[in-house]
Amino acid sequence: MKSPLYLVLAAALTLPVATLAASPAAHDHGAIAPQKIELNAGRKWHIDAPLRQGMSAMHKAVSRTLPLVHAGKAQAADYDTFGAEVSKQVAFIVENCKLEPQADAQLHIVIGEILGGVDAAQGKEGEKARAAGVVKVAQALNTYGSHFNHSGWKAIALPH
Repeated sequence: MKSPLYLVLAAALTLPVATLAASPAAHDHGAIAPQKIELNAGRKWHIDAPLRQGMSAMHKAVSRTLPLVHAGKAQAADYDTFGAEVSKQVAFIVENCKLEPQADAQLHIVIGEILGGVDAAQGKEGEKARAAGVVKVAQALNTYGSHFNHSGWKAIALPH
């Protein structure tokens, strides 16, 4: 079964971001500001077919789960299924996506946010954080859509 390998790969993808976020500043002894996603000189970043496929599948998972969350009807099994599907797609992207280095660095920021949402949705931050985890993944996917050239991408409607 490949899933443990996929999870290791997904974790490895976020390690550079987590390491930077946890590193102390050189002389000011303050915290490093979180990385902020940027456009490519005012344009969206180019993507490849594996990224398109994986992100589209994550969008579908959010679109299936978010209405249950908003209605207060999501059960532990719904969150677990959601987390497993999104994790599977992140692993697929890590294994198959080949972007130019600057685009890849920007994608790492988005993937880090997605994985943080997955952890919450799977109950790793407590039962009350599960719904917020799904919303966090939706927000990360909206950020992806506004920064990567994924034709036909539709933003996910979030509550106000």
